[in-house]
Amino acid sequence: MGNSILTLLVIQTIFFNYYYYIPIQASFVGVNIGTDVSNLLSPSELVSFLQFQKITQIRIYDANSEILTALSHSNISVIITVPNNQLLAIASSNTTAATWIYRNVVAYYPQTLISAISVGDEVLTTVPSSAPLILPAIQSLYNALVASNLHRHVGISTPHAASIILEPFPPSQAYFNQTLLPYILPLLRFLSRTGSPLMMNLYPYYVFVERKGVIPVDNALFKPLTPDKEMVDPNTLLHYENVLDAMVDAAYFSMKNLNVTDVVVLVTESGWPSKGNAKEEPYATKDNADTYNSNLIKHVFDSSGTPLHPEITSSVYIYELFNEDLKYPQVSEANWGLFHGNTTPAYLLHVSGIGSFMANDTTNQTYCIAMDGFDSKTLQAALDWACGPGEANCSEIQPGQSCYQPNNVKNHASYAFDSYFQIQAKTPGSCDFKGVAMITTTDPSHGSCIFPGR
Repeated sequence: MGNSILTLLVIQTIFFNYYYYIPIQASFVGVNIGTDVSNLLSPSELVSFLQFQKITQIRIYDANSEILTALSHSNISVIITVPNNQLLAIASSNTTAATWIYRNVVAYYPQTLISAISVGDEVLTTVPSSAPLILPAIQSLYNALVASNLHRHVGISTPHAASIILEPFPPSQAYFNQTLLPYILPLLRFLSRTGSPLMMNLYPYYVFVERKGVIPVDNALFKPLTPDKEMVDPNTLLHYENVLDAMVDAAYFSMKNLNVTDVVVLVTESGWPSKGNAKEEPYATKDNADTYNSNLIKHVFDSSGTPLHPEITSSVYIYELFNEDLKYPQVSEANWGLFHGNTTPAYLLHVSGIGSFMANDTTNQTYCIAMDGFDSKTLQAALDWACGPGEANCSEIQPGQSCYQPNNVKNHASYAFDSYFQIQAKTPGSCDFKGVAMITTTDPSHGSCIFPGR
């Protein structure tokens, strides 16, 4: 997928096992940030939001100067991107590459923690005519990093779609598309020589949709499986409890087939859409998106690795931070975000307890309120249902009570909606009211009026 994204990166110790000798990275979860968003936050607001959510690693799809400036002294690491349409100029001129590094890296580092450069995005599969440009562009940029003495601080690689790997199941039989080997093999040798990761965009959602009936949805969502439902690689007898681990190991086996055994996989994109066309995309739901991303985050922080490499846990950038509502035509394309553009959660992640990521987006700190832009008649109908058939506790919005003021339908509806939401234990769908309500992490309590969710 392409557009803006946020990323995380930390390199630490070295391990050895039977198959590989690989530099291990301390695992983290980051987020991608796309910009096809109505009313996108200003760069300074974006940084404040990231800090509030305790997100310290991001990836963006360009090298936006305003964002890089706003990130200064924020302790948020960022992967910046060379867009596909700039590859030709950079691959063709060392001077252009050096200028790009000076303007987009040297000018900001180290005040802004630029962790890596993503050179293009899924070039081999989306713009195959540009495949010959990838390595020359990476090498020119790397040489410029060396000249600036930044090559040990700023990584460099290029993200690939999962489709560059053929026959990924079982993982031990996976191999790179042979027609792409003239580009992949030299790239892998460069990554090995420079200690850079193989960046992969891996989506179990698409694997499940394409192989529905073969792969159980629970396997794609990291849900516990009975042994008879686990995927077993017949060649290695390794048991795979989830699709993402199998996809990561397929990349390791594919590299091993080319005698490359010291490159770590970095998952630059992974996620699950929260909404889709009901007929064509029935598994794109808030419940599934919550389950996948919550379990993904826990899986990374558990540091349990993969069946092939239990000592290596790939870091992952979730696709994505915000719903990109300007994307089309598929409904799901606009609904991969953890949040709406106004920073209200698209759904509730269940990640409390891990302590270091999304710590402020838990089920203990969310409220249901009335959205702006709806007329009083529509809100009154929803309010009447909540206080009537919905059995919300509406006593505090009666005349003379603590939440009666301000005396308007939007304020009263927000209190009633939140009461119903809390009574229903914040279950999916309990903050909707025919589309006039939304979830927020901002406490709507005011004065002596305390909302039920506090």
